[in-house]
Amino acid sequence: MRAKNRLQEHFKLILLFMFMVLQGCKSNSQEIEDFNGELVTKWNDKIIEYAIAEDNLFTLKGVRTVAMMDVAMHDALNAITAKYTTYAYKGEAPTANPIAATAQAAYEVVVSQYPDKKDELSKELNLWLNTVKGEDSKEKGIELGKASAQAILKVRNNDTWNEQSEYTWHPMSPGVYAEFNEHSGTPEGFIFGAGMSKAKTFLLTSSDHFRSPPPPEINTAEYTKAYNEVKEVGATVSTTRTKDQAHFAMWWKEFLEISMNRLADELIEKENLNLWDATRSLALLNMTIYDAYVSVFDNKFFYNHWRPYTAIRWAANDENPDTEPDTNWNTLHKHTYPFPSYPSAHGTAGAAGMTVLANTLGFGDNYKFTMVVPEVDSAGPMSEKMKMDPPERTFDSFSEAALEGAMSRLYLGIHFRYDSEEGNKLGTKIGEYASQNFLKPLE
Repeated sequence: MRAKNRLQEHFKLILLFMFMVLQGCKSNSQEIEDFNGELVTKWNDKIIEYAIAEDNLFTLKGVRTVAMMDVAMHDALNAITAKYTTYAYKGEAPTANPIAATAQAAYEVVVSQYPDKKDELSKELNLWLNTVKGEDSKEKGIELGKASAQAILKVRNNDTWNEQSEYTWHPMSPGVYAEFNEHSGTPEGFIFGAGMSKAKTFLLTSSDHFRSPPPPEINTAEYTKAYNEVKEVGATVSTTRTKDQAHFAMWWKEFLEISMNRLADELIEKENLNLWDATRSLALLNMTIYDAYVSVFDNKFFYNHWRPYTAIRWAANDENPDTEPDTNWNTLHKHTYPFPSYPSAHGTAGAAGMTVLANTLGFGDNYKFTMVVPEVDSAGPMSEKMKMDPPERTFDSFSEAALEGAMSRLYLGIHFRYDSEEGNKLGTKIGEYASQNFLKPLE
C-alpha cells in the first residue's frame, strides 16, 4: 500500500512538472506574439534608402549592412527567448526588453557603416526606446543590443566586401568576354564585379561553394538555338516578343535588394508575423542575397562568357556557320552590362531570395502574392526613371516569381536562355542551403 501511495505521489509530481513546463512555454509564446514585425521592417527600409542614396546599390555595402543589422536583431531576440539558432551572439538575457534590444542592435550596426547619419539614427532609436516601459528591462535591452551588434561586426570585420581585384582582359575570341568597345557596349577599360567575387560569404563555405556547369560551346546546337532566340526576342524591336514579355522584362530591372525586401515587408505585415519570425526571415533573406551575388560573380569570372550584345555583333568571327551576325543589333533597353554573362546575377539573387521567403515566412512555396514595382531605369543604371504600367505582377508561388525574374533578362536582351536558367538553379541551391543550415527552429 505504501509503495502504491509513493507511486501515486511520484506520478502527481510528474504531472505538476509537466504542467509547469507547458505553462512556461505558453507564457513565452504569448510574449513573442505580443511583438509584431514593424520594428525590423522600418529599419530595413531606412537602410536601403541610405544605400540607394550613397551608391545606387552598385556595391555590396547596402545589403551587407542590412544583413548584419538583421542578424544583430535576430540574435538579440533569441537571447531573450530562444526560438531559433543564432548566428554570432550566443549570450542569454531573458529579462531584457525586446524593443530596446532590437532597436539598439540596429542602431549600433548602422551607425558603424553610415556615421554621417548618426543624428538621424539617434532620433529613430529614441522613438523606439521611448515606447519601452520599465527602466531595468530597457537598460538590459540596450546592453544586449550593443553586445549583439558588436558580435556580428566582429565576425564581419575585414570581410573584403569592397575588395578590388585585378582583371586580365582577354583578346576577342568565340565565347569570351573581351574588351572590344564596338561590340561590348560598355566603356573602354571598365569592368564591374571582379572584386565582388572575392568577398567573404555569410553562409556559404566559400565563393565557389556551388560551381555551375560550363555554358555550351559556341559551335553546338544548344548555343545556336539560344543565340537565335535572344537575337529575336531580346532585340530593341522584336516581332515575336509579346507585350507581357516586354512588360516583365522591364519590370524586373529593379535591384533585388529593393524589390525582395519590399515584398518581404509587405508579406510580414499582411500575415502579421511576430518580431522573432519577421527578423529571422529578413536576416536569412539578406545574408542569402549577399552570398548569391558573391557566388554568381565568382562563377561569372570563372567562365568569362560573353554577352549577347557582343556575340550577335561579332558572329561573323565566331566559327559557327549557323549564327548570322547583325552588326547593328541592340537590346530592348539599349544597354548591356560590363561583366561576363554566365550565369545571370539577377536570376541567381532572385531565386535565392524567393527560396528563403518560401522557407521562412511560414507559407511554403505555393503562396499567391502580388509584387509592386513603381518605376525602373529606362535604360542602363542611372538613366532616367520610367513608371511601370501596370506597376504590379501577381504570382501563384515564390518559385514562379523567381523563374520569371530570371527569364526577364532573356527578353531584355542581356542574357542567353542558359544564363537565366542556370542562374535560377544556382540561386535555388543557395536559398535551400541557407534555409536548411542557418537560423533554424529550435526543437
